Amino acid sequence: MKSDPASTKTEMPINRFNLPGVLAVSIGHFIHDIYSAFLAPLLPLLIEKLSLSLTQAGLLSTVMQLPALFNPWIGSLADRISVRWFLVLAPSLTAVPMSLIGVAPSFGMLLILMVFAGISVSIFHVPAPVVVARMAGNRKGMGMSFFMVGGEAARAAGPMAAVSAVALMGLDGFYPVMGISFICSFILYLNTRDLPVTTASRTPVPLLQTWRDMAPVLKPITGILVARGFMHGCMASFLPTFIVMHTGNLWLAGAGLTIYEIAGVVGVMVAGTLSDRMGRRRMLTFSLLGAPISLLTFVWVDGWIAYVMLVLTGFTLLSTTPVMLALIQESAVESPSAANGLFMMISFLARSAVVVIVGIAADLIGLEKTFVIFAVIGFSGLPFVFRLPDDRQLASGADRAYNSFKSE
Repeated sequence: MKSDPASTKTEMPINRFNLPGVLAVSIGHFIHDIYSAFLAPLLPLLIEKLSLSLTQAGLLSTVMQLPALFNPWIGSLADRISVRWFLVLAPSLTAVPMSLIGVAPSFGMLLILMVFAGISVSIFHVPAPVVVARMAGNRKGMGMSFFMVGGEAARAAGPMAAVSAVALMGLDGFYPVMGISFICSFILYLNTRDLPVTTASRTPVPLLQTWRDMAPVLKPITGILVARGFMHGCMASFLPTFIVMHTGNLWLAGAGLTIYEIAGVVGVMVAGTLSDRMGRRRMLTFSLLGAPISLLTFVWVDGWIAYVMLVLTGFTLLSTTPVMLALIQESAVESPSAANGLFMMISFLARSAVVVIVGIAADLIGLEKTFVIFAVIGFSGLPFVFRLPDDRQLASGADRAYNSFKSE
């Protein structure tokens, strides 16, 4: 088969970690996710400007997240067309609608902007880990850690960036900030131009076949995501409320959430890198054992010890994602973007469903008991870890994926 011109420029050995490329994609992740975080902090201003009801306001966020249901099909398309161009264009495609929300004249126009932004968010997040995996060589865990740090950091920086832009230029005038995304897309283009146009076999692989091929990995990961989701739902949605209930101090509640998120950034950075040396299953076992224990201890103790436990909870609970991303990319041979799309859809469904259950349980039995029960449920993720392929099988899968790529 005739080789793709793009693939003949620079072949990246499987054992080489392309630090400039991984950093470029990780920074791109940071910039992209800052734009996608604009809605929540600016929502009060949009409600006031357009006289929106709270139902309409909530619908905006829901509409933006709905394209996640189509992640597997977006991934399948990326495998067949060009994973590189998906990655390069997505920051700009997200930034444009998110930078225009301040000038939207109606609720209907806001909905249209959210649809386009949601599609673009999926277009970025589905293939980006595939590109990082290519650039990371046999250190995929480290690559995924770099990538996830960009996203986690954007969660903290995004709201402040949005509020600062509006404070300087006004709600109707902050749209020029989209220009930063164009620079980001250009930098991503420069740092990914040596990648091949496609990342998988040129023979189209049906999505159902991708699921069958990935089932030994995706089924256990689904169990892990659901088990982890109960703890994640408690912390992400109700941690400030829990702290206020116990201390009556709103400042401590905000500080607690910040501490939790910062610990998560550190956990994301460390876990993927350690999993390259310790093994994916061993790292997941550590995280899924440490998270419920530290969360239970956080609920039962007071004072500074509680905040130490909060740090440990954030570190262990949020550290599983880069390890699972590395697992997916090591196992996906023919259709890595589609496999990542399946993973992201499962993660979205598990997270969305569990948050609702957490809220219902808190209303019925109280928030403290909910935290305790769902922390105990978190232990149920451990048996699924041992159903994952062992590290030797994963390494063999990574070699097959690379050989398939070289034969293109």
